[in-house]
Amino acid sequence: MPQVVIIGAGPTGATLALLLVQRGITVSLVEATTDFHRVFRGEGLMPSGLDALQQMGLFEILEKIPHREINAWEVILGKKSLFRVSEPMEVDSPPCTLVSQPPLLTTLIEQAQKYPEFEFFQGVAVKDLLWVDERVVGVKLGDGRDILARVVVGADGRNSVIRQRAGLHLEKQPKDIDILWFKLADCGKFTSKNVFYAVSNGDRSFGMFHGAEEGKLHLSWILFPEDEIDQKPGQWAPIFASVAPFWMAEHFLKVADTIERPIKLSVVVGRCPCWYAPGVILLGDAAHPMSPIRAQGINVALRDVIVATNHLVPLLQTKATDAEIDAALSNIQTEREPEIIRAQQLQAEEANQAEILRKYAFIRPIMFFGAHLLRQKIRHNWIRRQHEMRVGVTQVSLKV
Repeated sequence: MPQVVIIGAGPTGATLALLLVQRGITVSLVEATTDFHRVFRGEGLMPSGLDALQQMGLFEILEKIPHREINAWEVILGKKSLFRVSEPMEVDSPPCTLVSQPPLLTTLIEQAQKYPEFEFFQGVAVKDLLWVDERVVGVKLGDGRDILARVVVGADGRNSVIRQRAGLHLEKQPKDIDILWFKLADCGKFTSKNVFYAVSNGDRSFGMFHGAEEGKLHLSWILFPEDEIDQKPGQWAPIFASVAPFWMAEHFLKVADTIERPIKLSVVVGRCPCWYAPGVILLGDAAHPMSPIRAQGINVALRDVIVATNHLVPLLQTKATDAEIDAALSNIQTEREPEIIRAQQLQAEEANQAEILRKYAFIRPIMFFGAHLLRQKIRHNWIRRQHEMRVGVTQVSLKV
């Protein structure tokens, strides 16, 4: 019988499984999909996420898989550059790095499979939790098999089945937007320097950068409830161009036939008041789905993994009681929750600024004019606001 069964082989589940088996803990990892090529996976590793990988001894993996550093951030307002900030922003800190998740996850699983304590179930979903005396003792798979374990970890994302089956409630935050995620061809200008462009003009906004995948620009178009989205992929080029400065608009029109059909991402942001029940705990997006603003999801999830490892390994290496394990599940939430609350607050503040521009058309000309006059002050304030989302709010250290 494994000591831990982890549901979901994304970055949260795969890294936690590897850390546990490296420390002699038996783990079963269950993944519903047959491969890791989902339609969308976040790519942005902030310094906090890169530090987490470094502490896990996994930093060298990045050199073996497709990845690309961000060289700068540029805000374009009303078709004019407002300011640019070069990476890295902090002294002795790595630049934000984009990583292709499918090869990352494949490499993590391959490393875990070197340990006899690891078992991987892929292409099979979890049907339900197994309970004994009001405590979770394992999972029931969709193919009829049962897996018993001391601890069940729900790392199965924002639509977590484990969360539902454990009766844990997700309190969603209000949201007014979704995102259309496009991929399109790049050119030399975007390849030589990878700049994340945040572009706003009138009530339209998008972000664009060169992803980890060779030759592809990623464009995230902010979608509001009243927007129509029935355009064919190639018809988006003039829409993007109408928002962008001339040099960028020219590229959109030139590569219009390379624009791929977009993926609609329904933005879910929230937090579970309680991340655990006896014998089961939620981590990552299952416990606290994050806004896409400043790529917090994968970074805070990796830090969840470090804290969970610190608390669980000493108990699972000994004959801890169920009560001791359940107390550790509570302590994991207690340690991680302050950072999650603060990160979501910071994301909301960023989103509210954009919402003001969208809703109050009459003040846009004044704000655009004033912003360009005060660009140095705005740049300084922007850098200050990014700090906690980049390096983390609390100290997280792998101790076991």
